Amino acid sequence: MPSIVKILRAAAEPNRLRILLLLKEEELSVAELQEILIMGQSSISTHLSQLKQAGLVEDRRTGKNSLYRLSPESEGNMRSDLLAQAKREIAEASADQAAMRRVVKKRQDKMRAFFDSMAGRLGKDYVPGKSWKSLAEAFLHLLPPMIIADLGAGDGSFSLLLAQAATRVIAVDSSQKMLDVAREQALRAAIANLEFRLGDMEEVPIDDASVDLVFFSQSLHHAAHPERALREAWRILRSQGRLVILDLAKHRFEEARELYADEWLGFSEAEMEAMLASAGFVEVRASVVGKDPEAPQFQTLLAVGQKD
Repeated sequence: MPSIVKILRAAAEPNRLRILLLLKEEELSVAELQEILIMGQSSISTHLSQLKQAGLVEDRRTGKNSLYRLSPESEGNMRSDLLAQAKREIAEASADQAAMRRVVKKRQDKMRAFFDSMAGRLGKDYVPGKSWKSLAEAFLHLLPPMIIADLGAGDGSFSLLLAQAATRVIAVDSSQKMLDVAREQALRAAIANLEFRLGDMEEVPIDDASVDLVFFSQSLHHAAHPERALREAWRILRSQGRLVILDLAKHRFEEARELYADEWLGFSEAEMEAMLASAGFVEVRASVVGKDPEAPQFQTLLAVGQKD
C-alpha cells in the first residue's frame, strides 16, 4: 500500500483532486478528461500517473484506449466525506460534473447511433455473442421444473438443452445408433437427468399421463402417420400438459424425400392446427416463425397445444 504521505501529496494538488472527483462518478478516458477539464493531454497523463503511483486510481484497457477509475483501495484511504468537502470547496467542481455528464451522454449517443443504423438488420447481420443456442438456453431457465418427452430426439442435441432446466427428460428415437451418439454426449456433459428410450413416435414407450411437456423438434415430418404421433403425445401428457412442435412449413422441395428421408414436405398452418385439434388438443396455434436465407429457403413452423 502506498504511504499516506504519497496519498496526501497526490491528492493535495487541485487539478488532481478535480480528476479524483470525476473518477469517483464515472470511468473516463484521457481524451474525455481533456474535454471536461480543458487541459492538455500531457498534463492529464502526468496527473493520472501520479495518482496511479499513489494507488488512488487504476485503469483498464478497452480497445485502443484506457479507462480510468478510482481504485477500490482509495475509497478506504480517502473517506467519502473528505471528497464531499473537496467538492464543495473547489470552484470548478460543479462545472466539471456538468461537463462530465455531457461527455457521457455523447458516448451514449454514439452507441445509440450504432443501433439506429442497425435497426431492421440485427436479425440478418452478424451480432457477436448472439446465437439461437444462447437464446434457447436463456429461455429454458424460465421453464418450471417438469418432466419432458423429446419425441424423435435424433442425436439428442435438443434433449441436452432441455435437461438443463427439466426435472427429467425422456428422449425417444427409433435409431439405436442415434441414441448411442446422444448417450455418449450426455455422459461427456455429465447430465444425469436424461433418459434414452428406443421406440417409434407413433408407439411411444412412455406411460399414460406421465409427462408435463412434449416436444417434436423437426421430427414430425419423418412420421409415416403424423396424426398417430400427435395422439401418442396427447396420451402421455398429464392434464394441462403442453405440446410444442418445431417443424418445416409446407414446401415443394421434393429432393428432401431422398436427401433427408422426409415422409412429408412440411405442413401448412391450417393442416397442423387441424391435426392437433383432431388429436384432442385445445388452445391450438400454429405460425411460421423463421425462414432460411439460402435456397430452398425452408420455413420453420411453430405449433402449440394443450391437453385439458
